[in-house]
Amino acid sequence: MAQPQLVVFTDLDGTLLDHDSYGWHAAEPAVRRLRAAGIPLVINSSKTASEISQLRRELSNNSPYIVENGAALVIPAGSFGANQARVHNFGAPREELLKILAQLREQGFRFRGFADMSVEELVALTGLDSAAAERARSRYATEPLVWEGSDRSLADFRKALSARGLRLLRGGRFWHLMGNVDKADAVRFLLEKYRARDPDTPLVSVALGDSPNDEQMLATADIAVVVPNPLAEPVRLAAHPRVIRPDVPGPQGWNQAIMALLDQYGL
Repeated sequence: MAQPQLVVFTDLDGTLLDHDSYGWHAAEPAVRRLRAAGIPLVINSSKTASEISQLRRELSNNSPYIVENGAALVIPAGSFGANQARVHNFGAPREELLKILAQLREQGFRFRGFADMSVEELVALTGLDSAAAERARSRYATEPLVWEGSDRSLADFRKALSARGLRLLRGGRFWHLMGNVDKADAVRFLLEKYRARDPDTPLVSVALGDSPNDEQMLATADIAVVVPNPLAEPVRLAAHPRVIRPDVPGPQGWNQAIMALLDQYGL
């Protein structure tokens, strides 16, 4: 049987990145082995493309990457024959989201989105520096919101968005408006591209995550690696055929799991 092609999908915060320091260097041995073996390492994060760009440079990562909780996939120049970077939106583009928000604001719903805030306001709200705030505002297909209305009004707001094929995802500080997509949609799309590129080579997908927001991505992969996170709700994958749970959290657990898999596949 032919040697399988591995494709690795990873969440960032609390998974490849340490929950407190946001460092990834505890995973460097495994990252280097993936790169040496030519195995794609696909970042799949709630972060924006601009926020991920510096990390990709540090990782020497040239693989496609999934941003904004699966709302968009970036295929960089050189991948799949692309002469220049291409963006595939799985939900509504941000411009459309902002038009809908403007209509709903006229109906009396009270909220503020990143597009309504200056960089200075966003810095004060998030604690980011100015450059990081700019990167957080640069979006393809989502809009973070601060809700300023009542709980009852929020329920009506969500119904109005649902009627338009949109949803609100609860984050740490913000509600995130996006299309009716999740992290798994881009994973499935990208796996089909890898299969089409080399249909005679068996493909094995690996996904690493640490929270319920990663469950659909993990469920889609052949091998699900649930990195422990004592601060998150449990990840539930009862029906998955192969789940790996490292002993330690963050990049240490990430490194442990990937190194073991590479050993298993002789890579």
